[in-house]
Amino acid sequence: MCGVVGIRRFDGAPVDPELLAEMGRRLHHRGPDAHGVWCSGSVGFAHTRLSIIDLEGSAQPMAGAGEHTHIAFNGEILNYRELRAQLDYPFTTSGDTEVLLAVYQRYGAAGVARLRGQFAYAIHDARTGETHLFRDRLGILPLYYWATDRVFAFASEIKALLPVLDSPRVDTASLHDFLAHRSVPAPYTFLTGVRKVPQGHHLVVRADGTLRIEPFWTLPSAQETLRVAPREAVGLLDDALRASVRDALVADVPVGAYLSGGVDSSLICALVAKQRNGEGLHTFSAAFGDERVDETQWARLAAGIVGSDHHETIITPENFRDDWARLSWHRDAPLSEPADIAVFRLAELARAHVKVVLSGEGSDELFAGYPKYRYARATRAAGALPSGALRRLEQSLPARGAKLSIALRAISEPSYAERMRGWFAPFSSHERARLLGGPPHRSVLEPYRDGTGDTLRRMLYADVHTWLADNLLERGDRMSMAASLELRPPFLDHRVAELAFRLPSSVKVRGGVTKWIVKELARQHLPAGLIDRPKVGFKVPLDTWFRGGLREMAFDLLIGPSSFVGSTFDAAAVRRLLDAHAAGTRDEQPRIWTLLSLEVWHRELRANTGA
Repeated sequence: MCGVVGIRRFDGAPVDPELLAEMGRRLHHRGPDAHGVWCSGSVGFAHTRLSIIDLEGSAQPMAGAGEHTHIAFNGEILNYRELRAQLDYPFTTSGDTEVLLAVYQRYGAAGVARLRGQFAYAIHDARTGETHLFRDRLGILPLYYWATDRVFAFASEIKALLPVLDSPRVDTASLHDFLAHRSVPAPYTFLTGVRKVPQGHHLVVRADGTLRIEPFWTLPSAQETLRVAPREAVGLLDDALRASVRDALVADVPVGAYLSGGVDSSLICALVAKQRNGEGLHTFSAAFGDERVDETQWARLAAGIVGSDHHETIITPENFRDDWARLSWHRDAPLSEPADIAVFRLAELARAHVKVVLSGEGSDELFAGYPKYRYARATRAAGALPSGALRRLEQSLPARGAKLSIALRAISEPSYAERMRGWFAPFSSHERARLLGGPPHRSVLEPYRDGTGDTLRRMLYADVHTWLADNLLERGDRMSMAASLELRPPFLDHRVAELAFRLPSSVKVRGGVTKWIVKELARQHLPAGLIDRPKVGFKVPLDTWFRGGLREMAFDLLIGPSSFVGSTFDAAAVRRLLDAHAAGTRDEQPRIWTLLSLEVWHRELRANTGA
C-alpha cells in the first residue's frame, strides 16, 4: 500500500510543491520506502511508497507515455500481468502502476472495470483537463477529498488534508451517525466539508471546478440469483476463493497471514498452504489474557495443520492506555472497536516478519456469519411489537443479559431500516436523540433501504455498504498502515463478492447454521471441532477492564470538566452508564467504549489542529 495526495486549483494559481510535500509527509507511515512530488501549473500530486511490486522501479507520481497523463496510485492490481500482455504500450517498468496508465490510454476511465485488486488512485489527463479518482469496488482502500470554489484536494487519509483546510471543524451531524454505526458512513466524515469517495465509485474533477461522482460497479441484484444445489454452491465458492488467494499472493516481498483460529482465517491459511505446497508461510495471532475470549489453542491447531511458522502477541490494558491516542490520530476518527488496538499490535508483530499479510475480513458480511443473520426475518416482522415495552424490558436486564439487550434495542426501533441498523448500533435512535438533544438533521439509511430480495439478502447488502466499508475495512487499512504493513482480504476479491450475492440465502444460513457455505468448504481442509465451535470473534475483555485498570480513565475522560462528550451529550445519562457498569448491574462496555473513543479522538484533533 501507499499514500496518495493531490491538489487542483481552479483560480489559476500554481500548486505549491512544498504544500504537497507537507501533505505527503503526513502519510510517511503508509509509504516509508520512497517519496515523490509532481506539479504542473494548477495541478499536483504527491506519493509515499511501500514497495511491494517492482521494488527498484515504478517511482511515483508517474507520467504516462507522451507525458499527457500522470498518476498517483495506492494499492495492488493483482491481474496486472494479464493486462500488460493485452496492451500495446511502450512499458518502461515491470510494475502495476504503469499498467494503470496503459489501461487508461487504451480504454479511458471505463478501464477501471478490467482491474482486479484493491486500489485508490488519481489520474490527471492534460488533454481533457479532467482529473479522475477511483476507489476499489468494496472499499478496501480509502480516498478522501475536500472541495471549494477555489481548490480541490484529495488524500489517502484525512490528516493529509489538514494543511489545506481553512479551519477544521467537527461535523456535529456526524455524531448521530457515529452513535448509530460506530463510524461515519460514506460520503460523510467527522470533519465538515471533508468527504470520502464511496466504495466502487469514480469521481471526475473538471477545470471549471465541477465534480461528478458515480458508481462504476454495484453488487448483483436479486434478479441475478443462481439456481444451484447447495453442494454445487460450495464448489463455486471453492473455485472463486482459490483464484482470489492465488492472486493475493502476487508480490515481490514475503506474504504472511493472520490466523485467529476462526473458520475464515484458518480457511485462507489452508488455501495459501495448498498454493505454496506448505512452504514459507508465517501466521500471526493475538490473545488478551482472558480465557473467555482466548482462541490461541485453535490458532495453534490450525497453524499445525497448515504447517506455518506461527507467532503470537498478548494484548493488555496497558496497551490500550499507551496506544489509544496515537491510533486515534492514525484512524482520523474515534476507534470504532476495541479490537482496533489489538489489530495494530498484531500488524506490528507481522511487520517484523513480512510486508504483506492476508486476512479473513469480509466473509461474515458476504456469507452471513454473525448470529444476527438468523433473525433477519424477525427483524422485519418486529415492527408489530410495542417498542416502548421492549425498551423498558431492555433497561431492566442485568449485566449477564448483554446479548439480549442488543437484540431488544434492535427490534424496538421504529422502522425496518432502523431495526437492521440497530443490531450493530451502540445506542438506539431513542437514546441518540436523548443524548444529543434531538433527532438527526440528515439520514444515512439509504443502504438499509436500497437492498433487494429476501430479508437476509437485504441485511447483507446494508452491512457490506456500511459496517464493512466504513468500519472494518477502515480499521484494517489504518491499523495495518500504522505499522507500514499491507493488508489483503481474499474474501473481498470482487469475483467472490459477486458470487456471494448471486448465491441463494439458503446456502448462507442453513438449518440455523450461519455461514454454512464457508464452513462446508472449510471441512475439506480443517477438523470439525474448529469449524463447529461457537463464534468468538476478535473480542477484547473490556467489561472487566472497565471495572478494573481502565475504570478511573473512563470516569475522568467522560465526566471531567474538559470533556467534549460531557459538554456535548447529556452528562447525566453518561454518568448513569458509567455507574451502572462499575457497579456490575449492567454490561455497558460497548457504549462506554464508543463514548471514550469519541473523547480520545477529539482531544487528539484539538491538540493537532486547535479545533
